[in-house]
Amino acid sequence: MEELKSAKNTRVKEWKKLLTKKGRDQSGRYILEGAHLIEEALKTDEIMEIMVLSNYTAFEFERLKKFPITLISEEISRAISATETPQGIFAICKKRIAGVDLAVHRKLLLLDGVQDPGNIGTMIRTADAAGIDAVIFGEGTGDLYNPKVIRSAQGSHFHLQIETGNLVEWIKKLKAAHILVYGTALENAEPFMNVPASDSFALIMGNEGSGVDPDVLQQTDKNLYIPLYGKSESLNVAIAAGILLYHLRKPI
Repeated sequence: MEELKSAKNTRVKEWKKLLTKKGRDQSGRYILEGAHLIEEALKTDEIMEIMVLSNYTAFEFERLKKFPITLISEEISRAISATETPQGIFAICKKRIAGVDLAVHRKLLLLDGVQDPGNIGTMIRTADAAGIDAVIFGEGTGDLYNPKVIRSAQGSHFHLQIETGNLVEWIKKLKAAHILVYGTALENAEPFMNVPASDSFALIMGNEGSGVDPDVLQQTDKNLYIPLYGKSESLNVAIAAGILLYHLRKPI
């Protein structure tokens, strides 16, 4: 078992690159931090290597024996962590190869220009909880493998099919597969309560400030809004997604 102590080590520099989108895109890998997320990753075949503090005790190392393990110092842990308080255990994972099949994956969440990592991660986690099959990242939406997105999703990105692509093209595919597509808008829309629950649907959530692109809204089957009964001017996009997803899907 190798042990590294200096953050100036070449391997540590390569790990640090994975904290940037460019580094992740070029390598096809990303960095995972924390026991809970690594616990979820162990259920997949995506872990490539493990890095852990030499005095770390919160994980059964027997379960990690099949992976290359590197013991690291506190200095290295701080260097490769995206948090102020590093958790002491990390994994390098390969990016997932998604496979959305509209014959099988009939409940989808589409994100149009959603940029806040916390909102993106929360929507992935909410979609997972609501039994949604797939999430599509449209143009302008943040990076799935941003550490803040991964942290907010709490491992749910392992449970769903997640792809990126042009939403107008995706809407064409959805309609061809006879999946109703709902946009979210304040104008030319109807209250979400008017729409019945279904076994198949696609919901589009838009940018936190500007909403769904008008060109995308023109392609939907129907656009919905959530009535505001109090004095607030708007709902957080992740909260709105939760309300709509749970309303649109049929109870099991």
